[in-house]
Amino acid sequence: MPTEQNDLITPLEKQGLKETNYGALGTLVTVFFFWGFIAAGNSVFIPFCKHYFKLDQFQSQLIDFAFYTAYYIGALMLFAYGAFGGKDLVGKWGYKKSIVYGLLFSALGAAAMIIAVNANTFAGMLVGLFIVALGFSLQQTAAQPFAISLGDPATGTSRVNLGGGINSFGTTIGPIVVAIALFGSTAAITDEQIAALSLSKVIILYTCVGALFIGAAALFYFSKKVPAGISEEKVESGTKALYTLLIMTGLLIIMFVPVFSSYKTDPATLDDAQKHALESYRLKWLLGALAVVVIGLLAANITAKKKSAGWGAMQYPQLVLGMLAIFVYVGVEVAIGSNLSELLKQSDFGGFQSSEAAPYISMYWGSLMIGRWAGAVSAFKLSDNSKLLLQIIVPLIAFGVIVGVNTVAQYDMKPLYYYVVCVLIQIAAFYLSKNKPARTLLIFSLLAVVAMIVGTMTTGTIAIYAFLSGGLFCSIMWPCIFTLSIAGLGKYTTEGSAFLIMMILGGGIIPPIQGKLADVIGIHQSYWVCVICFAYLAFFAIAVKSILKRQGIDYDAAIEGGGH
Repeated sequence: MPTEQNDLITPLEKQGLKETNYGALGTLVTVFFFWGFIAAGNSVFIPFCKHYFKLDQFQSQLIDFAFYTAYYIGALMLFAYGAFGGKDLVGKWGYKKSIVYGLLFSALGAAAMIIAVNANTFAGMLVGLFIVALGFSLQQTAAQPFAISLGDPATGTSRVNLGGGINSFGTTIGPIVVAIALFGSTAAITDEQIAALSLSKVIILYTCVGALFIGAAALFYFSKKVPAGISEEKVESGTKALYTLLIMTGLLIIMFVPVFSSYKTDPATLDDAQKHALESYRLKWLLGALAVVVIGLLAANITAKKKSAGWGAMQYPQLVLGMLAIFVYVGVEVAIGSNLSELLKQSDFGGFQSSEAAPYISMYWGSLMIGRWAGAVSAFKLSDNSKLLLQIIVPLIAFGVIVGVNTVAQYDMKPLYYYVVCVLIQIAAFYLSKNKPARTLLIFSLLAVVAMIVGTMTTGTIAIYAFLSGGLFCSIMWPCIFTLSIAGLGKYTTEGSAFLIMMILGGGIIPPIQGKLADVIGIHQSYWVCVICFAYLAFFAIAVKSILKRQGIDYDAAIEGGGH
């Protein structure tokens, strides 16, 4: 296992790239914006499918399942190619072409969705969405390490944050643009409007989505500022890692089959005792799926320590623990947001209807943008005083943008004005973190643990604000985890990136676990799942710093020494 600081040098840096390549970074974050903007179409796509195809709640959940599964399968296929072919496919194509190919593949998925709508087949829509997400898997596998490699690795977190912040901005304004395009209004979209939506407008929507994918691909391909990012290094066999992941995949299928088959039962035909037994049955198998991932990764880590040959990138403990961290992070981020609507229906939390809860859910997802905008400040060459000032001003501006956008959409944002206090707490956390990835992850994880505990122990506005602040603290976790996990991987960097993207699967396992647990102990107390998830992330922040120091890598020292 490599132990030198030089392991941080990427193919781009070997070409003489010392300082941040702002031209390439600008083009890359533009593509991040397109991803966020295009994703806004799902806010109409999912409820449209429920109405148009007359789906029940579980069938509509297959949309998310298809999306997250595609990430897992796509990343697994990339790794399998490298394991058998001895070449990293993303490294062979280069970061630039990989992103272009991924965008074009997603455009094919948009075309497949249009065909499926015309053919009146929901299964075809799922296939189309699966293809779109396969393209996303390739794009994300290349884009994350690409952003990190466009300058000093120690400040790679800030560049990923910048991309994430621009992505969140696209997601924030996207629903407004989609609403105007489809309904001629910025007002909140109602179920009645979606039910009355004509097929031709949905086809137009996804025609535009496909065109945006192609446009983004052209922008990236023809940009002379973006380096190819090709790596010709031969990747050693990772057959042990591949077999481990294939076994895990088989076991996950075994765990998911009973969960899906149980949904054939009509809950309306069951009494309360039978419903409780059914939910417990589903929860058991979902927990089994969680155990497969956790035990599988930890077993791989322990085995690879004894003999690293055949494990590829998984010989690095920072990566394996980081895979679990990404799994947990995506899971908890989605779980908090997915369960908010149900939580806010409870009398102790205001008894809001879906339309009334919309501003709160918007603020949760908007909180991710607030944090990412703040975290992106360090991606630019600025004096310490300027960075400090911007890290105070930028989050407040982002908060104002979210309030403004939702006000334009005719939501009542007055109950959320005092949420600015939570934003101020995040600003203080950024100041204490000093732009150090491990320290930042630890501080934000601990704050998230406290927020979730406060939320589960209280009710009313305080609890709502506490749960919403989970978005603020989640906001910068992805780039921190990603940067720390691929540190020191050298020629295994893109392979490790594929492993991390694979673990987006957490978004398809942890939220259903919390949902099923809510049926047993109540939606409020189910948020203890989030406490456990954030506690692991705090552990990872401590453990990975120690692991990297043993390999001669210390990002904190690099930053203190003048990294930019």
